[in-house]
Amino acid sequence: MSLEFVEYAAQSEHKATVIWLHGLGDSGDGFAPVAPQLNLPSELGIRFIFPHAPVQPVTINGGMEMRSWYDIKSIELDKRADEQGVRDSAAKVEELINKEIANGIPANKIILAGFSQGGVVSLHLAPRFEQKLGGVMALSTYMCVPHKFADEAKHSDLNVFMAHGSQDNVVPHSAGRNAFEVLTAHNMDVSWQEYPMAHQVCAEELQAIRQWLIARLS
Repeated sequence: MSLEFVEYAAQSEHKATVIWLHGLGDSGDGFAPVAPQLNLPSELGIRFIFPHAPVQPVTINGGMEMRSWYDIKSIELDKRADEQGVRDSAAKVEELINKEIANGIPANKIILAGFSQGGVVSLHLAPRFEQKLGGVMALSTYMCVPHKFADEAKHSDLNVFMAHGSQDNVVPHSAGRNAFEVLTAHNMDVSWQEYPMAHQVCAEELQAIRQWLIARLS
């Protein structure tokens, strides 16, 4: 079944798309207000798509059903991301990307973004996608199956914007750094931003995101 989503339409002729994935228990509505807040130049024609993750039981939350891109069976970082669940969600997001390409948006004008769980899926999919995307934005997140990255990544020079809170008590700062180091070791064009915050997004970070999106999509 295709993912449902909320969108923020391009403010002029549609030329670029940002697909932004939320974190555990949230929905596409959670990040939707960010699109107008970024106040991006209307002439860039950026459409934002905020998909809703499927509702499914999450093991570490006592099997409670909530929006989740994959099950979390253990809080231990190397076991936290359910690989099959990540791959299943990545395939659903890939459908959204392919629809944008079919509608005439070139792959290099498509950005994949994600926060926390959504960032895991974005970091997984973007380097493995057939065509090279305009970039990937990985916020307060970590990496699924880093040991498979070298064999599966198709694009070694993908542009990656990473940001993390130094006081993150949900996804440890070290987990973000580990992902950064894996990407750097494979010559990805990756930048690292750090903010004195918990598991969240702050105003200064949004400013950095704005500048990065303008640079990638101009």
